[in-house]
Amino acid sequence: MSLTTTPTRPRRTWPAALGISLGFVALLWVLELVDALPGVQWDDDGIRPRTGDGLVGVLLAPLLHGGFDHLASNSLLAALLLFLVLLGGIGRGLAATAVIWLLGGLGTWLVSPAGTVHIGASGLVFGWLVYLVLRGFVARRVGQMVLGVVLLVVYGGLLWGVLPGQPGISWQGHLFGALAGAVAAYVVARPGADTSRG
Repeated sequence: MSLTTTPTRPRRTWPAALGISLGFVALLWVLELVDALPGVQWDDDGIRPRTGDGLVGVLLAPLLHGGFDHLASNSLLAALLLFLVLLGGIGRGLAATAVIWLLGGLGTWLVSPAGTVHIGASGLVFGWLVYLVLRGFVARRVGQMVLGVVLLVVYGGLLWGVLPGQPGISWQGHLFGALAGAVAAYVVARPGADTSRG
């Protein structure tokens, strides 16, 4: 008598990916609405380079924005890129996001000028974009390679934001978010990585 197993059908990832990405952006809007209330001032709780409080800001900064215009400029692309990251597997996508969130924030904390405060989800956006561009090449998956090339063609111009330029824009957050996205692609998507996470 032989024992056979019925192949399991792959779980449908896209509904969860869509729910998480839209939920994340909705959370950003709720937090900004609360921040706009009289007496609430969360924008000072971002990354303050090389200070103890600034380390707490590494965790908080992507959730905070300097007004609704700032948030609106990040929202659509954040939702799209997070959805695409999670579509490759919820566990892997969350792991990649954690790497980008922490390493991007720590890099910003280490090198940015003293006396500045860095907030906003754009570091995540840059990290997710670079992760998606590189993921297919690291994992050697043709479909993901094609997606990465398409994203590079459509949104690659954003990557100029890693260079110093416009006053009031944290190019350090963009740069270290992008570098963290490259690290995340190697750590999470490489063929030897644990794929049981997603």
